[in-house]
Amino acid sequence: MSRTVVVTGSGSGMGAATKRRLENADHKVIGIDIRGAEVNADLGTAQGRQEAIDRTAELSGGSIDAVVTWAGLSGLDKYAGSQLVSVNYFGTVDLLAGLRPLVAKGDDPAVVGISSNSTTCFPGVPMELVDACLDGDEEAARDIGDSLGPLHCYPATKTAVARWVRRNAPTPEWAGAGITLNAVAPGAVETPLLEASRQDPVIGGAVDSFPVPIGRNGRPDELAALVEFLIGPDARFICGSLIFADGGTDALLRADAQPTSM
Repeated sequence: MSRTVVVTGSGSGMGAATKRRLENADHKVIGIDIRGAEVNADLGTAQGRQEAIDRTAELSGGSIDAVVTWAGLSGLDKYAGSQLVSVNYFGTVDLLAGLRPLVAKGDDPAVVGISSNSTTCFPGVPMELVDACLDGDEEAARDIGDSLGPLHCYPATKTAVARWVRRNAPTPEWAGAGITLNAVAPGAVETPLLEASRQDPVIGGAVDSFPVPIGRNGRPDELAALVEFLIGPDARFICGSLIFADGGTDALLRADAQPTSM
């Protein structure tokens, strides 16, 4: 059955791989990106998010079956911390909140938010930024982001996304409306973004230093296959989960971190 799926960050990397995979399966994909997509919008601004919501509503005919949020910025030194806050966190959760009424009208609706394994592999994630994001105070979060810089903002914004998904997934607005809401935490995946990170003067030397037990980095199509499953009919009982797709890195570094008792 053909479905209507929204994919943010559809212009490159894992977003492009997801769009391509879904289109090859005869689904209608509405891509959202800064340029070259069905919907061109800057998710780093409130105006851009609203434009994306409005245009997506037009193109979808008022009903969406699934959303996957690949759009995001890395912790490269060329970005301000505030940019990561606005794109990675608010560009995800505000867009999902705006699209939720359309998703609720879909068939077996599902949403996958994209986190990162940096949430658990990066030491000292600044929780004051995570809390500011989850409080919904974009201005305050941006100020904190600029004081921290992009390197620390990346895992913090991705932690906030994961917690937002976990907090909202079981609520009446999401699970209660029949929408499954999950998150994926990729590790190192061979994309243009990863290659750009290798060239960064600040983080470049550390990009390939994390151990990957399976012996290689991920491939975009592997992540696309995972999210295709999560928005598909065989994943309807999966809700509120954070799934690490990192070749075993998180398990290696934090084998006993979960599960934990109440």
